[in-house]
Amino acid sequence: MKEPFILVQDTISNDTVACLEALLREAKKGQLIGIAYAGMLKKRGYIVNTAGECHRNATFARGMVAALDDQLSGRVRGGST
Repeated sequence: MKEPFILVQDTISNDTVACLEALLREAKKGQLIGIAYAGMLKKRGYIVNTAGECHRNATFARGMVAALDDQLSGRVRGGST
């Protein structure tokens, strides 16, 4: 039987920091022009927002978020994406 929850580690998520640093590098080079994001907070709260071109072009941002939803759906179903 699967546990109903997983305890959150009391450490820094190094892969999250690395991802954000990579995005920041691309933004500073002018390659990343917009972002739509969802961030999970430690107490299982979350934040969602948009910035840049994703804020100005909600239709495109929604398409990106739908692609993310598809990717996550594949993971839920046991895929490796």
